[in-house]
Amino acid sequence: MHELLSHTLVMIGGYFAIMNPFANTVIFTAVTAGMDDRAIKKTARSAVITALCIILVFILLGRIIFDFFGITLPALRVAGGIMVFFIGFDMMHGRTSAAHAPAGSGSGDVRGQNIGVSPLGIPILAGPGTIAVSMSYSATGNELEIAVNAVVFSIMCLITYVFFLFGDKVEQKLGQEGLKVITQVMGLILSVIGIQIGIEGVFGAISLFGQHAAV
Repeated sequence: MHELLSHTLVMIGGYFAIMNPFANTVIFTAVTAGMDDRAIKKTARSAVITALCIILVFILLGRIIFDFFGITLPALRVAGGIMVFFIGFDMMHGRTSAAHAPAGSGSGDVRGQNIGVSPLGIPILAGPGTIAVSMSYSATGNELEIAVNAVVFSIMCLITYVFFLFGDKVEQKLGQEGLKVITQVMGLILSVIGIQIGIEGVFGAISLFGQHAAV
């Protein structure tokens, strides 16, 4: 029970840091500027539902994906850890990672485009880092841990949705400096999580190599 609680707290911290609802709210308000309340709600709903569907697929089917592509857990953890570390590193220095801010995701003319799906849903909310973290949390977990993973991410999406709906108020309360500080703290947490995932991957690879050498 203690291990499950500890694992759940790590999930909460990891998802909150990598999705960073504070910083993503700024992006959301920028790309939805000029929309009426109904359109804003629809875009917010579309973004979180897109992210939820994508990540749930990787959470629930992570092991099947591993087997299909012949991916080992240590390989995922090393690659995912490196990716998550650099996303966090960029956040610490006040930069937006290219993985979460693709070209053409600005607030220009969005008529005829469902910006809730892209770029908000993917890759801003459900980017490569989020996918790597979600799969890493589920890869070795039992059914209960996988279920907790899915619930935690679902709650994170709900929190993000609320942030999006009150985006203007969030920006006014925190201000640019407040958002910058929060983003840098989230970046530090994310970098540490990335290093931890990477370390687990390295030790896992060493153990796997030792098992193969002993055969």
